[in-house]
Amino acid sequence: MKKILVLGAGLVARPLVRYLLNHKEFSVILADKVLTKTEKIIEKHPNGTALELDVDNTSELAKLVQKCDVVVSLLPWMMHEKVARVCIEYNKNLVTTSYVKPGLRALESEVKKRGLLFLKEIGVDPGVDHMIAMKAIDKIHSDNGKVVSFYSYGTSLPAYESNNNPIGYKFSWSPIGFLLVALNDGRYMENNQIIDISEKNLFEEYFLKSIPGVGFFEAFVNRDATHYIDLYGIHSAESIFRGSLRHIGFCETWHYFKKLGLLDREICFDFKTNSPRQVLAKLIKSDGKNLLRDISCFLNIPEYSLTIKKLEWLGLISDELLPLGNTSVFEMFGHVLQNHLNYEEDEKDMLILHQEIIAEYPGKTRQKILSTLVSKGDPFGDSATAYTVSLPAAIAVKLILEKKIGLTGIQIPIHPQIYEPVLEELNRLNINVVERYVDI
Repeated sequence: MKKILVLGAGLVARPLVRYLLNHKEFSVILADKVLTKTEKIIEKHPNGTALELDVDNTSELAKLVQKCDVVVSLLPWMMHEKVARVCIEYNKNLVTTSYVKPGLRALESEVKKRGLLFLKEIGVDPGVDHMIAMKAIDKIHSDNGKVVSFYSYGTSLPAYESNNNPIGYKFSWSPIGFLLVALNDGRYMENNQIIDISEKNLFEEYFLKSIPGVGFFEAFVNRDATHYIDLYGIHSAESIFRGSLRHIGFCETWHYFKKLGLLDREICFDFKTNSPRQVLAKLIKSDGKNLLRDISCFLNIPEYSLTIKKLEWLGLISDELLPLGNTSVFEMFGHVLQNHLNYEEDEKDMLILHQEIIAEYPGKTRQKILSTLVSKGDPFGDSATAYTVSLPAAIAVKLILEKKIGLTGIQIPIHPQIYEPVLEELNRLNINVVERYVDI
């Protein structure tokens, strides 16, 4: 029986663990700092083991890694390098859903030398987005075509029936990770011109985008799209863009949240003695006597504006103290959001991936290829985010253990031997990509 070590029992772990346990030839050890989280997921399955583990305890981590055939890390990305080094020491393959970071890339020669596979970015975004893109791009190239433009959009949002708060968002992943996205610069290419967007202007540079069969959203640039030119081998592209989608009304509000200083990671307060109202007043240098008026003047918006009503709804105009000590405004804001933007058990999230590629073929004929994935979570069950992040990784683990992936080194799922079987299995699991072809 093949043994799999899964590190991390967070919001996306359950579908991966249950998928692997449904294969009788596998056993799973699930380890997390919080034992009750692992026990809840394993549910006393005969081939599952729930353990408590602090990954900082290197000797205990090493003991577990030695016992297993492959390691899956669902831990925060900053812990992956440590796990990777232990996997190298004991010659174990590694699977994660996070982006390849420079620290891990530096280990590639040693990973290759040992004949190991460290498969990264095998989630949904990144992950399924790579696979959808490369399936279409490889087909275009095999038909002697070239990519003229590539646009990719992704998001995880409350489904329409569960979008019942004024912020238009709920957390199916880390609130801190969500906030950090708002602090990224962006870059894309349009008609062969590189366009840079500073994080300061990120939410000003948005546009409205219709997703077929789903609806209208706001779209803003997601990090640097231009490095995908090399990654996907689309040097013929004249335009390339990767964007995030949000429900209508999001970007303007978050531009104002940033302008107020709510995402500042340097300014700290003692929240045992400072209420959100007092903090907000200090951020805009108000005496606090008429805070709503002062906020409207500071932001140059009407006092009746939706942004101010959202601040009130979040409790940021409240004198009630928060259960926090001395910490940053950023951490305070994350705490407030986490306590207001949670899914109830009977609510659903909605995962969207949408790509639009324009291809040109011999004779100058052009075609637009549209690929759309929409997945909704299960009320009283797993979220769509959990399914779509963890199932690609679970399928990849199965392929690795069955020796169906012949790659070594640090890889992402842009190769047919990975994306073809993974997309096929996802389709069998009702995670379907709808493809449309339009001659233009």
